[in-house]
Order: sequence, then structure tokens, then C-alpha cells
Amino acid sequence: MTPYSGAPNASPDQSPAAADDPSQQSVSQYLRQHIRTVADWPAPGVQFRDITPLLQDPKVFRVLIDAFVHRYMDPALQPDVVAGLDARGFILGAVVAYELNVGFVPIRKKGKLPFTTVQETYELEYGSATVELHTDAVLPGHKVLLIDDLIATGGTMMAGRKLLEKLGAVVMEGAAIVDLPELGGSGKLRASGLPLFTLIDFSGH
Repeated sequence: MTPYSGAPNASPDQSPAAADDPSQQSVSQYLRQHIRTVADWPAPGVQFRDITPLLQDPKVFRVLIDAFVHRYMDPALQPDVVAGLDARGFILGAVVAYELNVGFVPIRKKGKLPFTTVQETYELEYGSATVELHTDAVLPGHKVLLIDDLIATGGTMMAGRKLLEKLGAVVMEGAAIVDLPELGGSGKLRASGLPLFTLIDFSGH
């Protein structure tokens, strides 16, 4: 479910104001034009998808959050808890959890949580990384929405899912703003049995 609908593409003679009106285009199209692509960062050849412009404009930020909230207000999809992945998943996840009137738990990089934790290590292109979750973050049987800003290779989201399942929770869906399908992450996650919901697909870029 999306909060707005309308013409799939802006007409050539559409005014600038209309082009920035979410009622005149799909949510995906509207949000996509507010994502900044930074070339050769953090390494040469990388096209970095910067989501910060989505957050700094209050109208765009509202459209973004509503796209998630309207989906997960559906009783069939409403979670008991929202879990956010370090670090931009915290920004999205906390606001979505607030709007859904459910709790929020952070999945953090190793060494950042003060209480007893469970850990999961996953492979990076060069080396590995470890994420942690407090042992009292979720209860057995809790339905959890796992959220991040972007799915690339899928390693972080897969590790987050495993952490939650170690504590007996059920990850009902993974959600993100951007999917980079050519990096293979979304395909691996779906193949593992995790449903995904993403708003913008940057395939072929």
C-alpha cells in the first residue's frame, strides 16, 4: 500500500511545482528524484546512493516514512517490534516504530551495546564484520520488521535476521529504501526465505 498515486511520469511541460508534488507521480518516482548519486565514493568506480536529501526535506521525509507506515499498518503485516540496522536503519526504524506504536531495537556494530549481547559475524568483500543485539531486545515469537536504508550485498540484513532468530523472534519482512539488485543481496535474502519490501530499485546503474 502506498500513500499516494497518480500519473506514472511527469509530462514534459509539467511545472516545477507539479514535478515536486507526490500526488502527481508514484511514491517511488517522487523519492527517487531526491536521492543524490555521488560518483567515486567511498572508492573509485562506486556510485554511492546518498539518502540524506530524503531526510532533510520535511515533506519528502514524511512521504518516505508514510510509505512504510501505511504498509505495516495492515493487520496482516503489523510487527510487534521494529529492528533497525546500524546506522541509517536507526533513523528510519525508530520513526516507523513510533508511528506504528510498537517498540524499536537497535542492531549495532560490535562493542557499542552495554548489556549482554548475542553476536553474528558476516563476510565483507575484504574481511568480516560483527553485529550485536541485546539478549532482552525481543521475546520468543515476536514478529519483527527488520529495516535498513539500502540493500547491497545483503550481508548486514542477513546477520541481523540471524541475531533475531537466535532469540526466538520471527523476522516477518526486511525493508529498505533502496535495492541494488545487481550486487546480489536482495536475491540472496529472498532465496533464504525472507520477504523484502523496497521502495526504489537502482538496477542497471
